Amino acid sequence: MGKSRFHWLCFPLLKLHSNFRRCPLSKRSLIIAIVCLIYLFFVVSQVGHSQQHRARRTDKDNIRHTSGLYDLEINGALSASEDLQTGGSIAVPTRSNVVYITLKSKRLKPVHIRGTIRPKLRRKVRRNKSDDISSTRNKLVSLEQDSGHIKRNFAPKTTRKETRDVNYKLLDIIQKSNDAKADSHISSIRIYSQRAPPWFSAQDVKTMRFLADGKVLRMKEVSRGDVPSLLIFEGETNVPPADQKHAKKTKVCGGQCGIVHRPVDNTEVFAFHLDRVLGLNRTLPAVSRKFSFLHDGQACPVVSWDPSLYQEDFAADRATVRLTWGEYQSSLKQRCWHKNVSPKPGSGCSTVHHYEWSKLVLFDFLLQIHSRLDQSCCGFRPRREDVCVELGHRAECGDQDHVRLANIVYRGHDPRHLVFTDNKGYFDRNEDNLDFRLLEGIKEFPEYAISVLRNRKLREKLLQSLFLDQTYWESQSGRQGIEKLIDVIERRAKVLLTYINAHGIKVLTMNA
Repeated sequence: MGKSRFHWLCFPLLKLHSNFRRCPLSKRSLIIAIVCLIYLFFVVSQVGHSQQHRARRTDKDNIRHTSGLYDLEINGALSASEDLQTGGSIAVPTRSNVVYITLKSKRLKPVHIRGTIRPKLRRKVRRNKSDDISSTRNKLVSLEQDSGHIKRNFAPKTTRKETRDVNYKLLDIIQKSNDAKADSHISSIRIYSQRAPPWFSAQDVKTMRFLADGKVLRMKEVSRGDVPSLLIFEGETNVPPADQKHAKKTKVCGGQCGIVHRPVDNTEVFAFHLDRVLGLNRTLPAVSRKFSFLHDGQACPVVSWDPSLYQEDFAADRATVRLTWGEYQSSLKQRCWHKNVSPKPGSGCSTVHHYEWSKLVLFDFLLQIHSRLDQSCCGFRPRREDVCVELGHRAECGDQDHVRLANIVYRGHDPRHLVFTDNKGYFDRNEDNLDFRLLEGIKEFPEYAISVLRNRKLREKLLQSLFLDQTYWESQSGRQGIEKLIDVIERRAKVLLTYINAHGIKVLTMNA
């Protein structure tokens, strides 16, 4: 039985061997060569597959290693702040500091954040839960009543020139009891090294901390006739002597205050950081902050209140330069107040220094702010929902010289320098629809700002700067969302540099 099975298995091989021997020599050689080639191909493919598999494993190990270091780099500061929030109650750090965010996605060495200090933990004070629950219920009832009253007051736009006050003390108490962040006194301004970025002054950091974490005493809605009303929160009533030089107490604000904008106006915060990074220093400090009783707890931009921007009669709005487009172009040609030379009588010059227009144009072009120099949207293709289209201002573009400029603001004690307010920028305009009308008549640009754009330091500095405002950073979906905004500004900066080279525009040091 076993022999028959063996012969049955070997029969095909024997028959194949006999047929192979009967074939001519040329055919046998060809068959042998084909078999050898097939065997060689099989061996080579097996070796290549094993090497590729080994390389893939090596790459995975490297990626796992470097990604861990990258997370340490970006999230190291975040984990420190999270430890502050969950680890216990500490005092707000008083040192100015900065986190260095690199642009590399992989690092061979772990990042080192200079001057990082681990906070000391302190024991939490135990409270009676029953007392807390009963008091919290009582406060919630008053909170709902007051918040409903606030929303009714803030929603409509009235034409009466008046100021309405709302008592905020009860709201502040309930917010502290429910908000762990406020309870632990952790600032949303994240600064971890010994000093703040060099483009921020000590006063900037101090104001940012107040706007982000200051205790709110009162909320006010201030109506100004046809001008949109302001929503102001009042904080500390005692202004330091160093800040009282040009400050004046008014019925609107008796101390430090902030103007609360809508969540859709969050470009105010980005504009503030861009202004400081470029060295212009013409915007008011702005941060992002959440109010539990406003806009469903969404992050709102809060801008510092500066009473020196307003005249004695608050209803008359801010100190504004009144110019038409034709007068503005004429003042650019005359270089008004250049080298501190007083313009001739009847020249049509305003009180603004010549260099201020160059700084304003640079800032407005990068953010595509048209509400100041191009309120009628004459320099680009607006959308149907834009204000200039809805109000019919596009018809004024036929006589551009008589189109008026708007929102050209200065401080009452300093009419030579502008203050950039209401910085509503647009990030959704493509490079083929930029407002080049903003650049007309400009022959110089500030040297430091252009050097930041040319040296490609804008992204790195903006990342470091915007990282300080934790609420804004998180509202933009973290670094990924911030990077998309910076991409838009970098593309516009590239267009601006090309324009400067093509038109021979000078780059000067502007210290005035």
